[in-house]
Amino acid sequence: MLDEGSSTDHRSGFIALAGRPNVGKSTLINALLEQHIAAVSSKPQTTQQQLLAILTIPQAQLIFVDTPGIHKPIHKLGNFMNSVAQEAIRDADHSLILFDISEPPHDEDFNVVENVLRLAPNNAATIALNKCDLLESNGIDERSQEYNELLPGCTAIPISSTQPINLDRLLQTLIMALPEGPQFYPPDQITTTYERDIAVDMIRAACLQLLRDEVPYSIAVRIDTFTERTEHGAYIEATLFVERESQKGIVIGKKGQMLKAIGSRAREGIEAATGRKIYLKLRVKVMPGWRNDEQALRRFGYK
Repeated sequence: MLDEGSSTDHRSGFIALAGRPNVGKSTLINALLEQHIAAVSSKPQTTQQQLLAILTIPQAQLIFVDTPGIHKPIHKLGNFMNSVAQEAIRDADHSLILFDISEPPHDEDFNVVENVLRLAPNNAATIALNKCDLLESNGIDERSQEYNELLPGCTAIPISSTQPINLDRLLQTLIMALPEGPQFYPPDQITTTYERDIAVDMIRAACLQLLRDEVPYSIAVRIDTFTERTEHGAYIEATLFVERESQKGIVIGKKGQMLKAIGSRAREGIEAATGRKIYLKLRVKVMPGWRNDEQALRRFGYK
């Protein structure tokens, strides 16, 4: 813990982001930090691990805990992802619950609310009604009322992470919800996630962006080599594990074109997150049933 920012009017704390898959938690993180550190795609379950994003401003240090979307699991990997989100909610100083205001409440939204009430009954929550830019103003008011009824008494703010809309208002609300306290991290630190873990997330996101149906959800990423090249950046070798031989052919693509496209997209994401040149080499292997194999899950870092 640092001494800087330890005056009584300085606030700090951990804010758990909770929501069903694909409501825009990672996109909001990137917008608030004005830097692309969280992997995003248009498909759900892009985030599979916890990620800390640190925003330090003169009056506060907000430590956002980005989590997987809470969902009904169908395999052991899904159970792990839910447990990561639940742990973050239980341990945080405050919860930021994201809903997609462009749609009516889903069953999974009710599940998220139940988890927040059960795990953090004494901690107030803030509601962010994301994607408000997709509705007319009268539709925003009507839909806001529907979501307000899920957690009466909580502050609900319509926002858009992509425009952006109302992010300053959201930030000020979160600051006032945190307890008084000092900085926990140096002011120039924006995450505790290692670059090799960022690389895993960006490779997975590239797979989700470029592959269809169930294929990208069957992919695990293992970093085999991460070598520093001083001023020339870093050299990364990674293996993509799929569950079936047919999936391997899809990931590689005709004459290797799909794997090349995944590598190019992932490299761009890693470079944007780390701010330096990256050389990336990918290969594909088959590991049947890895999502239900506890030993395999531990090997891939799902602990």
